Amino acid sequence: MTTDRTVPQDDVARPAPARGSSEQPAAPYLDAVIGYAFRGPARFHVPGHKGGPGADPALRFALGERALAMDVPQDVHGIDLGPAPTPYTEAERLAADAYGAERTFFLTNGATQGNHALCLALAPLGRRIVAQRNSHASIVDGLVLSGGVPVFVAPVLDEELGLAHGVTPAALDAALAAAPDVRAAFVVSPTYYGMVADVEGLARVAHARDVALVVDQAWGPHLGFHPELPPGALQQGADAVLTSTHKIMGSLTQSAMLHIARDGRVDPDAVARTLRLLRSTSPSSLLMASLDAARRQLSLHGEQLLHDTLRCVAVAREKLVTIEGIELVDHRFVGRPGVAGYDPLRIVLDVRGTGRTGYELAEALRRSYDVHPELATQATIVLVVGMAESRRALERVAGDVEEVVARLEGPGATEAIVRPTATFENEMALPPRDAFLGDAEVVDVADAVGRVSCESIAGYPPGIPALLPGERISSDTVSYLREIVASGARLHGASDPRFRAVTVLVER
Repeated sequence: MTTDRTVPQDDVARPAPARGSSEQPAAPYLDAVIGYAFRGPARFHVPGHKGGPGADPALRFALGERALAMDVPQDVHGIDLGPAPTPYTEAERLAADAYGAERTFFLTNGATQGNHALCLALAPLGRRIVAQRNSHASIVDGLVLSGGVPVFVAPVLDEELGLAHGVTPAALDAALAAAPDVRAAFVVSPTYYGMVADVEGLARVAHARDVALVVDQAWGPHLGFHPELPPGALQQGADAVLTSTHKIMGSLTQSAMLHIARDGRVDPDAVARTLRLLRSTSPSSLLMASLDAARRQLSLHGEQLLHDTLRCVAVAREKLVTIEGIELVDHRFVGRPGVAGYDPLRIVLDVRGTGRTGYELAEALRRSYDVHPELATQATIVLVVGMAESRRALERVAGDVEEVVARLEGPGATEAIVRPTATFENEMALPPRDAFLGDAEVVDVADAVGRVSCESIAGYPPGIPALLPGERISSDTVSYLREIVASGARLHGASDPRFRAVTVLVER
């Protein structure tokens, strides 16, 4: 792993997660919800289905009586009220222990909620932060809420595949040098494609300038829990880390965690305050119980489950590398700029050699074999592997890919759609909040060049904005968005999904 020799080599490494803790076998919140659900309490509180009897019969059939019985509200004695520590408090504490955090917060609106909370806590009205330009759209949405102002740092761009990798320590150092008032930097690791940044180097650079490092580790909740995987961002010196537990670890969709490090650069109480603003007063007990359970499973059995899954991934890889026209985007990228590690629970197929696009092959997989990839681009297909994925499922998808490629393979090679480098450096004419909330009008895209955008527009997935509120619209950005729409991608956040019109700030 490379480091910037010009920066003091302070010790940023932290202990590995405490998987052997004697308390990790407990799941206090899950157990408390189960205990309340099935002891027959008189439920004269919400929700109105009263544990199931009031729900539509089809919903009862679909979810089952047990799930409905466990759907309980906030502020139930013995769950999140009563003598301290409550089961809920204990569940978050155990998650913090598992990840080596000072404090962990359960999130029921995904990692998006965590990004919003961190923006409110670290980037209040008028304060600047440094943010990786290919961060998730929720970062800019958080700045719309907080009134913070972004200073962007560009990731390394792979011009062959059109993929954005991580930010290098040198690039972050230059961005921080140009913005000496910044006190927080937001970066992404791993990427949608499983590429892990040099987080240790980034932390060293940030801390040398007294800046907190926030890592969006949404795609790596399992990192650090198996010796063949890259370490987690907290272990490498990050000050706040988001993990989308549902993406890999088996909790329910929309559930995630926010971890605050023990070094004090990010104040847990300030984050708790902003989360109270963002949280529903009716959070889902099912989502929170699933987080408690997923933490327990990862702590107790994660290493073995990941070991078995990695062996199954290897079997699928052996098959996939034999398919003519298919290349794997994998560990061989480690060592390239912006790539310090690789997560093998992302199987990324480079399909350019098939003469077909990733969109075409993904559609054929869906139609012919009911296979649903996580992501398709012009040049790639991404298959997300969950913890405890079966060998049978992985062997099957490898065979399905082989059959589809054999049937659809065309002459020549597909060219990747590469995002112009200039679109990572669009002029930020106004803070995102001012543009998003300002007087707006809808204009034809052909007339929008030079105008200030009021929209955040991203190809989705992965949800990385090509255009942000407050940015001046360039011809390069218009051409790029038109190209990805024509290729079959969806636009997230666009008022016109076909990108014929765009919302811009009214000119005075």
